[in-house]
Amino acid sequence: MTSNPSPRGWELLLVMAGALAAMAGTTAAFITHEHAWRYLITAGCFVQVIGWVRHGRRLRGGAR
Repeated sequence: MTSNPSPRGWELLLVMAGALAAMAGTTAAFITHEHAWRYLITAGCFVQVIGWVRHGRRLRGGAR
């Protein structure tokens, strides 16, 4: 089995969706000056972290 440093499948979807949500929330917060957009930023970062953690667990489990 070859270890791939970039995420694939669901991990890639979670990382990309989280990044897009965080960027959209940051842009909206910057334009509208509304503090409610920080919840979208936080959710996007959280989803992105979940994707990276799942990717890390997949690689660690396959290395054994």
